[in-house]
This record gives sequence, C-alpha cells and structure tokens, in this order.
Amino acid sequence: MKYITKEVRIGIAGIAALFILIYGINYLKGINMFKSSSYFYVKFQDINGLTKSSPVFADGFRVGIVRDLYYDYTKPGNVVAEIDVDPELRIPKGSSAELTSDMLGGIKMTLLLANNPREKYQVGDTIPGNLNNGVLDKAADMVPQIEQMLPKLDSILASLNTLLGDPALPATLHNVETMTANMAVTTRHLQDIMSNDIPQLTGKLNTIGDNFAQISGNLKEIDYAAAMQKVDSTLANVKMITDKLQQKDNTVGLLLNDPALYNNLSATTANAASLLEDLKSHPKRYVHFSLFGKKDK
Repeated sequence: MKYITKEVRIGIAGIAALFILIYGINYLKGINMFKSSSYFYVKFQDINGLTKSSPVFADGFRVGIVRDLYYDYTKPGNVVAEIDVDPELRIPKGSSAELTSDMLGGIKMTLLLANNPREKYQVGDTIPGNLNNGVLDKAADMVPQIEQMLPKLDSILASLNTLLGDPALPATLHNVETMTANMAVTTRHLQDIMSNDIPQLTGKLNTIGDNFAQISGNLKEIDYAAAMQKVDSTLANVKMITDKLQQKDNTVGLLLNDPALYNNLSATTANAASLLEDLKSHPKRYVHFSLFGKKDK
C-alpha cells in the first residue's frame, strides 16, 4: 500500500469522477451505457429541427433515441439520423420512420412497423424516413383559404355594424319579443286543447268507430243472395206489367194503345167542355123555376 501515493489516489478519484460524469450525462440523454443496443440509419430530406438524444417511438412506446445526425454534403437534401434502439426490437422490411411535431414545437421520431414476418432490417441498415407536420401542415394548407375569406369577413362585419346601427333594430327586437309572447300564449292554448278537447274528440271517434263496426257486422249478416233474388223477381214482374201494357188484349192495353178510344175520350171531353160553357152562358135553358108555374120560353 506504500506505493499508492496521494497523487495516485487523486488520479483514481478523478478518473472515477470523470466516468460518473460521462455516465450521468449519457443517462440524462437517455443512453444506458451498460445496456446492449442496436443501431440503424434513417435517411430524411428534412429533419425539421430534429436533435440528438431525441426519443424514438414505436406504437407509442419509447424504444430508443437518436444517437447522431449526419448531413450529406455531397448530396444536398439528404440528412441521415443514426438511431439506437432496443436490440429486442424487430424492424420488418417495408417499415419506415416518420418525424412528427407537436403543438409545443417538439420533434419526435416514430417507427412505422410493417407487417412482414419473414424479412427484417439488419443492424446498420438504412431505413427510409419522411416528414409529417400533422396539424401544422393542415394549418399551413388552410392559410390561403383564410386569406381568401378575410375580405368576405370584412364585408360581413361591415354589414353587421350597419345592421346594429340601424335605429329600426330596437323596434324589430320589440316585435320579436311580442311575437314570442304571443307564441307562448298560443302554445298554452294548444296545450289546453290537447289536454281537454282532443280526449273528447278521441272518445267520439272511438264511438263512431264502434258504430261503424256494428254496421259492418250487420252488413255481414245480410243474405245478399236472397235479396238479389227478390230484386230479380221484382224486375221480372215490372217487365211483365210493361209487356201487358204494350199489348191490346187487356183493358189497360187497349186504353193505352187504341187510338179510337183515345179519340172518343178526347171528343167526349170536348163536348163536356162545350156543354159547361153553354150552361154558364144560358142557364135558363136547363133550369126552369117559376112561382106561378109559368114557363118562360
């Protein structure tokens, strides 16, 4: 122990402190120096402010970090991110990485794992990446539409100010208030009708329906065949009477069809009318009355 001098102890303490410092810094970055890991490369055209030690997620779970970033100066527009992920993570062929930004401006990388159980990326392979600004992209796409809407909004606001400054607006609001009160009264009347008159009307309709049902039952009990036989018999009798009236072998038929009888009746009627006229004109010819028995010639 005599060879471990004070200077050696100070050196050992300094090395231990330096190791603890390095381990602490890496731990704060999310790097576990005592845990094995596997690395992959992800190629982007724009990393949108991605930094080292940014987290890497898969299905919402943190599976690694961004170890380093490289810019390809020979091919501008290509940025390569070296990621360190859990060695138990299997990245199937066809998977990709996506950069998304949140509302606070932070950038995170998400591995979009494909469904390929046969092939996978090996350690050190390059994975394609793309940028997805999410809400920010949608907001940027809406900016031109908003700019087109601004003149219309100004016109609408000007029209609204003109409308609010119109002195007729208070009267209109008063009329609306009156209409609302009238509608409330009408609603109460309708409620009274619905609660009083409608049940009575419903009862009457039910009674009418019962009467119709009774009438329908009575109609069902009618023997339509017998009724039709009676109607046919009556029509046959009427036809027989009509035929008799058209024949001359009976008194009524002669009366209706004999022209001589008709002429005689017409002549008799004319003679009777002439006799009545003569009776009215010369009554003394037919009635003789004298107190002394003298006959006037």
